[in-house]
Amino acid sequence: MLKALVPVDGSDNALRAVTHVLGLMQEREPMQVFLLNVQEPIDAWEVRRVFKPEEIEAMLEVQGGDALKEARQLLERAGVPFTAQVLIGEVAPSIADYARAMGCDKIIMGTRGMTTLANLIMGSVATKVIHLSGIPVTLVK
Repeated sequence: MLKALVPVDGSDNALRAVTHVLGLMQEREPMQVFLLNVQEPIDAWEVRRVFKPEEIEAMLEVQGGDALKEARQLLERAGVPFTAQVLIGEVAPSIADYARAMGCDKIIMGTRGMTTLANLIMGSVATKVIHLSGIPVTLVK
């Protein structure tokens, strides 16, 4: 059975990637599905001055869970088992590293997500994942 990683950030394109996975599975391509949300660390001194590191981590975990909510619901309604994970770190390397650690055969992700201005200037997360990953990456528009 193939293992597919679907990075999700709560955007419409990410949800289309989940829908694409469901379509593949309906066409008899059985898959073990991993949903992943990566939250970038908060390094702003204004935040770190007010909150403890564990409080910041808990907030990021909640934000990640919120971003995964609709994708989880799509898979649950379709009766597809999955594993969901929230990580904190640099987005593209975290996606590539998680795919490697889980032994994924492919990554299926949206072409554009909820990116920051810095990501638009430096290049998209999808492009970085393609370069960092040693497995096929399917981009869903």
